[in-house]
Parts: sequence; C-alpha cells; structure tokens
Amino acid sequence: MATTSDVNIGSYIRHNGDICQIMEWQHRTPGNLRAFYQGKMRNLRNGKLAENRWRSGETIEVLRVEVHELQYLYREGDNLVCMDQKTYDQKYIPVGLFGDALGFMKEEMVVQIGFESEQPIFARPPKTVELKVVYTEPAVKGDTANKVLKPAKLETGVEINVPIFVEEGTVVRIDTETGEYMDRVKK
Repeated sequence: MATTSDVNIGSYIRHNGDICQIMEWQHRTPGNLRAFYQGKMRNLRNGKLAENRWRSGETIEVLRVEVHELQYLYREGDNLVCMDQKTYDQKYIPVGLFGDALGFMKEEMVVQIGFESEQPIFARPPKTVELKVVYTEPAVKGDTANKVLKPAKLETGVEINVPIFVEEGTVVRIDTETGEYMDRVKK
C-alpha cells in the first residue's frame, strides 16, 4: 500500500472498489487545520468524474497499470481480438470497455488497452478516425443556412450528422470521444 504522498496526476488507484485515474491532485494546508490531499479522479468503469479528500499520510491502493498499443483484428462474440504488434500475442478484450466508440472502429486500427495484472481494465480507440460515407441524402439546392446538418451512414454502419456538402463516397474525420464530424479528408 502507498500513502497519499506517493500519488501523482495520472496514477491509477482503487477507490470504493472501482479503478480510478487521478486527474488533479493537490496538497492543501488551510490555516489552523490539518493538511490534506484533494483529488479529482475519473472512474474507468463508467467514465464519471469524482472528487475526494484524504488525510495526509493516509494509505491508498495504487495500482500498477500497463498501457499497450494493440491492433484490432476482428470481433468474436462479446470480445475483440487484438494483437500485440511486437510479440504477435492475441488478447481478448471485452467489447464493453470501448463503449460507444466501438461503432467507429475498423479492423486493423491500433488501440490502447490498459492492463492491471493481465486483466484489461480500460480501452481507448484512436482520438480521431477517417471513415467513408456510404449513404446520405443529396443536398437540397438553396438550403444554405449556417451549419445545416443531415444524417449520413458510415462504412461501419453508424449514423452521424454531417454538413450538407458531404456526399456519398466522401471520407470524413470523426472524433471518437464525441462521435461528431470534424472535417473532410482530402485524398
């Protein structure tokens, strides 16, 4: 077990049975009161932010998390089969770790997987992906108001809103965290 002085921004801890990553960490010494540590952390299971205070010197379970970059090969049931590009070892990663970003993933993409003692605890797809629009309605002539959006179906089967000038066959860049259109990719 580690103490509060061993924790830094980016550390992974076990808090109330969940694995959390420290986003902010401050040592406070208010006037006549005892010193304490105040931290803001992100729960890796549900993505929510939480704040907590710890007494100075209190023990905290700090986890050793290894982050590996793996190549997504294919889906098998409720798991994604990912391969380590150096050792060619294949690992099964639960689909639930990717959340909504799974809809933007294509085979052969490189993803980041966090392991705590060989158990996958979180997964991050690339920040942005480039996908082809396979179906969208043609633009209506004269509809040129600012930021007019229309639905478009991507090659992975997900629908997003895109500007009216985007046509079928266009490659678009998408933010995987928000699922929003960013821009067209010119190739």
